[in-house]
Amino acid sequence: MTKRPILTALTLIGIGIAFGVVLMTNFGSNALESLLAKGVGDLGAKTPPIVLPENVKALNNAFVSASDAVKKNVVSITVKTEQKGGQVMPRDFFRFFGPDGQEEDQDVQPREGEQGGSGVIITADGYVVTNNHVVEDAKENGITVTTFDEKEYKAKLVGRDPLTDLAVLKIEGQFQAAHFADRKNVRVGEWVIAVGAPLGLKQTVTTGIVSAEGRGIGIIGTDEMRGTRNRFSVENFIQTDAAINPGNSGGGLFNLEGSLVGINTAIASRSGVNAGYGFAIPIDMVKSVALDLIDDGKIERGYIGVEITSVDETTAKTVGLQKVAGVMVNKVVKGGAAAAAGLEEGDVILDVDGTPVKTSNELQNQIVLHRAGDRVTLKIWRDRKEISKTVTLKSLDDNGSFAEASNDGKSGDRPSSSSDPVTFKDLGFTASPLTEDVKRDLDTKQGVLVTKVDARGVVARRGLQSGAVILKADGQIVNNPSDLKRILSNKTGGDGVMFVVKTRDGKQAITVQVPES
Repeated sequence: MTKRPILTALTLIGIGIAFGVVLMTNFGSNALESLLAKGVGDLGAKTPPIVLPENVKALNNAFVSASDAVKKNVVSITVKTEQKGGQVMPRDFFRFFGPDGQEEDQDVQPREGEQGGSGVIITADGYVVTNNHVVEDAKENGITVTTFDEKEYKAKLVGRDPLTDLAVLKIEGQFQAAHFADRKNVRVGEWVIAVGAPLGLKQTVTTGIVSAEGRGIGIIGTDEMRGTRNRFSVENFIQTDAAINPGNSGGGLFNLEGSLVGINTAIASRSGVNAGYGFAIPIDMVKSVALDLIDDGKIERGYIGVEITSVDETTAKTVGLQKVAGVMVNKVVKGGAAAAAGLEEGDVILDVDGTPVKTSNELQNQIVLHRAGDRVTLKIWRDRKEISKTVTLKSLDDNGSFAEASNDGKSGDRPSSSSDPVTFKDLGFTASPLTEDVKRDLDTKQGVLVTKVDARGVVARRGLQSGAVILKADGQIVNNPSDLKRILSNKTGGDGVMFVVKTRDGKQAITVQVPES
């Protein structure tokens, strides 16, 4: 080897050693390691490219807070069923949320299955509201409710109402109940969140807005086998574009305050999954139906007894209305409440108890909040002028015919004998004569039996319950319902009444105030 290459090599080696000494001196023993690792362990930029305005952060936090607040209100429901196949959807476009979004096959043999849905806890002691179509095919003891913390509870079916597609369940324990929104404050365009178990995915939250109100889509009360619909079905849906899918049935639609706006029920879809729009039963209807079902497991709904259509521009011009408003009476049903009150074909109903109605759905929604025997005042447009009619709502019997409304104990009603039950609507209870069994069980010969208490009524809030016997009212002995009616007929709004009642736990005094008319 010549001297030149050797000298060159030695020079390069020396330079490398010198560089290494300088590097180690200036940067420490880990310099090489840091140099090699630089750019590998430090991924991404140091700061976000956009700084959010405080109002945007506040909106984001509002969604987070609302979602966190309502998760304890919403449950998932599993239902063991036994049903026949051969069912088809009533319409291709509108669908109930089935368990998996699947239509039934054509097998007509009974079969066992399992389906799911959602529900909302509405009382601290475990009442849960859901859709009728979620639980209507449930086997006995076949309903299981799972709460947000994955605890499972066997649920009792309290009652269901196919005409509004609502049902109430009961589970045992203490829970966080949902807060109910005020229906009057629900606005088109406001943000809402849908919470449920779509496609089996529990505690799913999606967001959107209220995109419309007062929708009637013709699905509730539909006979899926025959394609016919019960004419007494009630629809007045809130429409939303929050993404909701099969399994959301019975779940909650909440506003950003965490208040329950409605119960999710149906979707507009050709495929059976979300296609942009869903429909929720409004909270006022939910509350009214749930209270009835909790009260005695059934609905004592009042009906006007008319067939109606929404007023359009042609109708408004024809009858002389200045604007399109109200509901046209096409037919007055024989024997119904409207017939008794003197309504006529061609009348236009403008409002109910001061609340304007613009569509037939809105009228249905107002009436569904009342029971048979309730009085409502209708503003009527007839012969190009406004008149008022007071209608005492009637119930339907099992054959769909109108039954007589209960006597509410007010002057001017049909006379009753001392042995007839009397309903005191203003106070919210019904009194009936004592039976021999009650006399024996409670060891009393006087009094009247409280056979029904309206959960929304005055006496319910003061502690009077069904099964109690009223012995005295305002110090006077009560022997029959007529005695009680006579005593209470002297009371006016704001007066106080003291009842002495007897139950299996003994006697007690209950005071109530007669509500203002």
